[in-house]
Amino acid sequence: MPSSAILAIDQGTTNTKALLVAQDGTILSRAARPMTLAHPRPGWVEQPADDIWTSVAGAIADLVAENPHIAVEALAISNQRETIVLWDAATGIPLAPAISWQCRRSADRCAALRAAGHEPLLVERTGLGIDPLFSAAKLGWLLDSVPGGRARAEAGELRAGTVDSWLLWKLTAGESHATDHSNASRTQLFNRHSLDWDAGLAELFRIPLALLPAVRASDSLFGTAAAGVTALPAGVPIHAIMGDSHAALFGHGIDAPGTAKVTVGTGSSIMMLTDAPISSANGLSGTIGWSREVGGVRHALEGNITVSGQAAAFGMRLLGLADETALSALAQSVPNSGGVVFVPALAGLGAPYWQPDARGLLTGLTLATTPAHIARAVFEAIAMQIVDVCHAMEADLGAVMPGISADGGATRNDFLLQLLADLLDRPVTRCSSPELSALGAARMAAGMPARVPAAALDDAVTFVPAMDAARREAVHADWHAAVRRTLAQV
Repeated sequence: MPSSAILAIDQGTTNTKALLVAQDGTILSRAARPMTLAHPRPGWVEQPADDIWTSVAGAIADLVAENPHIAVEALAISNQRETIVLWDAATGIPLAPAISWQCRRSADRCAALRAAGHEPLLVERTGLGIDPLFSAAKLGWLLDSVPGGRARAEAGELRAGTVDSWLLWKLTAGESHATDHSNASRTQLFNRHSLDWDAGLAELFRIPLALLPAVRASDSLFGTAAAGVTALPAGVPIHAIMGDSHAALFGHGIDAPGTAKVTVGTGSSIMMLTDAPISSANGLSGTIGWSREVGGVRHALEGNITVSGQAAAFGMRLLGLADETALSALAQSVPNSGGVVFVPALAGLGAPYWQPDARGLLTGLTLATTPAHIARAVFEAIAMQIVDVCHAMEADLGAVMPGISADGGATRNDFLLQLLADLLDRPVTRCSSPELSALGAARMAAGMPARVPAAALDDAVTFVPAMDAARREAVHADWHAAVRRTLAQV
């Protein structure tokens, strides 16, 4: 057993995971703490920022207690992206709940920006179209909603950042306020060409730049753990920060354009490296994949799906089932969905449609419809959202995608991945570990190259398309008809 390891934190929407990872990438130990979401109004999604921190501190404590013989040589962080936190610079107390990436409360602000003609500028500078997913409009809402928020921000009394910055502040007891290029590139305040906060964009969203963290390479030394804030001793270096989808891309060992990965969690992210910044013509986002102090910035193209694996949880609740295993078994008890289509626009529709006001739709019901048909429609919806993004990515790049690599908690479901391979008509490869976000951050902290040694992929499983072409085309046609109906109702 190694005597030292990297502790990798993967702070997600519905849980916080922590891994102890050896220098060769082997997972030595795991811990996890659940997270809950609040929905105070339709379309609003938030979490207490202190609960996010408590889940991280608890997962660290669990790992340290279970592995007293292993010294933690460095910390690495991967995190849910776009979720924004605002806190008091002197006390570190959050001034409001963290506004989740899924939250649509800034939709009116986004609509006003679009109506004023600002979207081309934002796309050119950030790679991101206007949508409530991204952090800037949410932060503007916070500053206007917290009593005295805007005046205090302009006086330098407040700090704001995505979840990585919040965790870094807490881990270092306020000594470090920083983020990395990957997370900064998701805020809509970061210029992907100059690689810095953009004063013009900050003015557009009315965000004082003094609020924001310093931006560093993903493998920087971001600070050191302070004494007494976690179960770790003081001085442990924090040596990697990456957005979760970016960390997963790195964890897949993808180091050149051509191969895409999909992370299927609460939502889904499909991402592929590009040789240069791209402005999508097909509803995707240009973003930064990651950066290194030696090696520079890697750019990427991404499609974000708002409700993906979470659609299965919704289906379970709708049908009164105990767990996803029961939902999957029910779905497989029928050969098709019987014409039933579910569009999981439960928090708007993300890429490639970007319609925050869309609402979920269940259509095609007849007297012959059974719960099994609805269950199958749920899994087809998860797959078809990914298919739509992959087709948009192929259109942007002018090339056919040879296949896709998959990770995330929902990819443990063989039925889902076979369905995705069938409907995408491309091979889908599941890596041996679903925890690639944490592993990617750990590999970044350890200074490993992006490419994973072939031996590390020995346990990967590939799902090969097997669906009849006519059946696949029928599912596609029904799905796109239902999406059109969903969009027409907005």
